[in-house]
Formats: sequence, C-alpha cells, structure tokens
Amino acid sequence: MTSILKTACFGLALGFAASAAQAEEIKLGIAAEPYPPFTYPDASGKWQGWEIDFANAVCEEAGLDCVITPLSWDGIIPALKSEKIDMIVGSMSITPERLEEIDFSDKYYNTPTIVIGLKELDFDASPEGLSDKILGVQSSTVHQVYANKHFASGGTSIKEYQTQDEANNDLASGRLDAVQADAIALKAFLETEAGQACCEEKGQVADDIEVLGPGVGIGLRKEDTELKEKLNAAIATIRENGTYDAFSEKYFDFDPYGS
Repeated sequence: MTSILKTACFGLALGFAASAAQAEEIKLGIAAEPYPPFTYPDASGKWQGWEIDFANAVCEEAGLDCVITPLSWDGIIPALKSEKIDMIVGSMSITPERLEEIDFSDKYYNTPTIVIGLKELDFDASPEGLSDKILGVQSSTVHQVYANKHFASGGTSIKEYQTQDEANNDLASGRLDAVQADAIALKAFLETEAGQACCEEKGQVADDIEVLGPGVGIGLRKEDTELKEKLNAAIATIRENGTYDAFSEKYFDFDPYGS
C-alpha cells in the first residue's frame, strides 16, 4: 500500500494521485488492534474509521504520501523512536509521561472518558461506586493508568486487555462489571446489538489532566520539527475550511474536537 492511506475514507481530489509520487513518503503508524469508530479493518482488511479519514485529510493538505503501518499498540512508541514509523495516529493522548519520550502535534480531538457497565448493577463512575467492581481497561493506555491510580486502591479489581473489543466482549458476557475508555469508542459499542442488550453509561470519570491529558495529538519524534509544523498547519486548515466537519459528520452528531 503505497499511496495516501488507500482505505475507503475521505474522497481525495482526482488530480492528487499524480502529485503523490512527488510527495514526501511518511510511514503512518496505527494500532493493529481495532478501535472503532476510530480505526478498524473492513471485511477486505482495508483500514477505515474516523481517524483514517482524518489522516487522509491531513496528509493530503500537508502534501505527504502517508503509508498506513499497523503495529501492536504497546510497541508503537518504540517503533516511532527507532524510525520504523514516522508518526502515530492512534487516539494517543498528550500526557506529560509521553512527552518525556516523544513530541505531539496540536490536538485533533478531545472527548470525555466514561465508564459503562451492566444494566442490572447500580453504580456510578466514582471510586466509591466502583469499589467492589471488576473494571476492564485496555493495556498500555491512559485508561489503564487512570484506573490503577484512582480506582485500584479503593477496592476495584482492574482487568487489563490487549484490545478494547476484548474488554467490551467480556463485559457483554458478564465477566466484567464495567469498562472504562474514551466516550466515543464506548458509545459506539453501546449502539451495537450486544451493547444495547447488556450495558449502559454509568458516568464520566473525574478529570485528571496529568493522566488523561489535554486531548489527542499525532505522535512524533522530538527532532522532527519540520514535520510537526506541516501537520499543525494542516490540522488548522482542515478545521477552518470545513473538511474536518465534513468527515466527522459521517460518524458523530457532535464536534469531536472538544473545548
């Protein structure tokens, strides 16, 4: 796959294919683990989702030939630092801990963190509400860090999963009481047949900017300042010219950019 993210996403201008050959080639890392509605493979294996549409738009605007490169999530930062990829578009929150290792573009979305749980259980998304519950989180994410910091000491049993889908499936099967993740991802699950049958939103977790960060950005190597400038300019442009809103409306009835 050598052209700009050949996934069924945001429509590219017909003339762009000709100019892509002269564009700078960039290996764009995404998590190999599906994370709908942000990134997930279709039946033929092509990657699609809101973040793929976002990446298409940004790469086109910045004049970059972006080659999608799926990698295991827990190894994606080492892959960036060792130059196996050149940037990360993977719902990666900008946090102080990560900023010690890598840099980020400006944010491109920021949505709340929520907890969903079994309908038959009455609790909220507080340490007290989760004190005797089994909470599922995806490993190597800010949600894992948050749950261990705020809930584990209060009696919550934290269970880690390689993918969000695995956590959601265990919740639907009754092997968990609750799951914590990004609001968009979990609300998408609640709209599925399994999600509607089993579960409901229990509430938004209390903010912790040191863990959850101010939003999601494109992960970059610290030395790649020129690439960062191109990406920041592209993000600003697609926000201003309506492109961001156009592809977002296919997935959401609200602006995922956040406050």
